[in-house]
Amino acid sequence: MQMLKSETQTQTTAAFLTIDQVSKVYPTPKGDAVVLDNVSLEVKEGEFICVIGHSGCGKSTLLNMVSGLSLPTTGQVRLRDQVITKPGPDRMVVFQNYSLLPWQTVFENIYLAVDSVFPHKSRKTKNAIVDEHLELVGLTEAAKKKPTQISGGMKQRVAIARALATCPEMLILDEPFGALDPITREELQDQLLDIWRQHQITVLMITHDIDEALFLSDRLVMMTNGPAAHIGEIMDIPFPRPRVRSRLMEDPHYYELRNEALDFLYRRFAHEEEV
Repeated sequence: MQMLKSETQTQTTAAFLTIDQVSKVYPTPKGDAVVLDNVSLEVKEGEFICVIGHSGCGKSTLLNMVSGLSLPTTGQVRLRDQVITKPGPDRMVVFQNYSLLPWQTVFENIYLAVDSVFPHKSRKTKNAIVDEHLELVGLTEAAKKKPTQISGGMKQRVAIARALATCPEMLILDEPFGALDPITREELQDQLLDIWRQHQITVLMITHDIDEALFLSDRLVMMTNGPAAHIGEIMDIPFPRPRVRSRLMEDPHYYELRNEALDFLYRRFAHEEEV
């Protein structure tokens, strides 16, 4: 696959996030299960990286190690050259299932995170932070509602607002739009890009959707199948920002890149059917 130089790649040369020869092995009664094998990746500050691959290729395992929820068996994950050994407010995770407390209101779900990260700030200041981020995702009117009273798209906006309200250096997204209908999904993709531009936050995102990855990312990291999955190829996405979806869909180069990604996933690394 021909690698293309990204027009949006940040100019700094120092790695912000370093995944250095990482492997993840789980012991089982039948022997070691190797989920990831010798994975290395450098992410620059402010980049938007999407990771794609078949189910079982270790994408979530990789993100869990970046977030500090899991540790590598071998190798290191470093943020600003500091080894990641546990979760921290500098890396906030947004999951597909929202992870909201159902007995708390929208406001209270976000406030809980702000209060945990900034315990010494005044209540007035913390309230202002919550209000600011509710406005950012367009949920000011839903502040007093509980998760059961709002739609899936609104729940995911709450989760994104909660993550951003703690002022992280990095946003880690595990298929955040996978359960949403296509229209809501596109709306939240656009909103995520607006937020990313405003905050210039570094994003590492899992997706199964090639079109989503091409629209959002600076680089697309494609994983081989498990077991012992590794990075197969990295595709630079050359489309200038801000991106307009309708114009992107009219660009012949878009379909060239889409077909290359499809070829990687569904020909060279297609799941074999069980006999």
